[in-house]
Amino acid sequence: MIRFHKYIWLYILISCIIIGSGLFSIMKWGFRYSIDFTGGTTLVYSFSKTPSANELAHIFTQNKIGIEKIQVSGNTLEAQTTPINEKEEEAIRKKIETAFKTQVKSLRFETVGPTMGKETTQKTIIASLLAVSGILLYMSFAFKGFDFAISAVLAMVHDFLVLVGTYSLISHFFGATFDLMFVTAMLTTMSFSVHDTIIIFDKIREYVRTGVHQGASIEELTDKAINETLVRSINNSLTIVFMLLALLLLGGGTIRFFAAALLVGTITGSYSSPFVATPVLMWFMKKHK
Repeated sequence: MIRFHKYIWLYILISCIIIGSGLFSIMKWGFRYSIDFTGGTTLVYSFSKTPSANELAHIFTQNKIGIEKIQVSGNTLEAQTTPINEKEEEAIRKKIETAFKTQVKSLRFETVGPTMGKETTQKTIIASLLAVSGILLYMSFAFKGFDFAISAVLAMVHDFLVLVGTYSLISHFFGATFDLMFVTAMLTTMSFSVHDTIIIFDKIREYVRTGVHQGASIEELTDKAINETLVRSINNSLTIVFMLLALLLLGGGTIRFFAAALLVGTITGSYSSPFVATPVLMWFMKKHK
């Protein structure tokens, strides 16, 4: 049997390095927020003859339209601008056609006002708090104690910090945007983290309640629980990881960063259950004993 409790210092070191790097990225670079949170307009055009990004940006600037992001890929333009209405969008499209003698086809035109952006941010925060509160109450009721619940929630907070920190690095180096799909990945990660943790905690509770390993130390009980559930957790996680890797490598640009966020969340959720939540629970149990 592997004595996992002997390597707690290593788990702390790994978590501190990853979370520290993420917090540094958040403080230094932050995130690239989508229009879901900031408000603005998303334009996607296709061209028969594609101008450069700088030439297109000059047209927008001439018409006093602020540009948050502009990207030309093949014969397609994707731009995020300050909020504009349908008449302004039609006018800018015609000016591009006239200036560059090309046919422009509008593939997407979406405007979100600043008020909607604030409302989305508020709903995201409320949804996260409701999820944490629900999990805390459920764990307290199911395990008849706060030790298990608090340990699971602390591991969930660990996963949350790892995910948002890592996504900030992805946002800075690869251009990922903080959008509603990332919020979905974040909430999914929180639930997945607790899902694996419950399996280990249930084993520990079974040992304590039945006294099947009477006389064993708390460290031995937690190590045995991890050893018995680790293979099952790894197999379960790998099936998700392989699917997400396929989406990440072969999926379109729309879902690529969503798949990357879920991949990070799945890995950290699988890691935190035995190596974060269980050591915290072990500490609580030893303190009470």
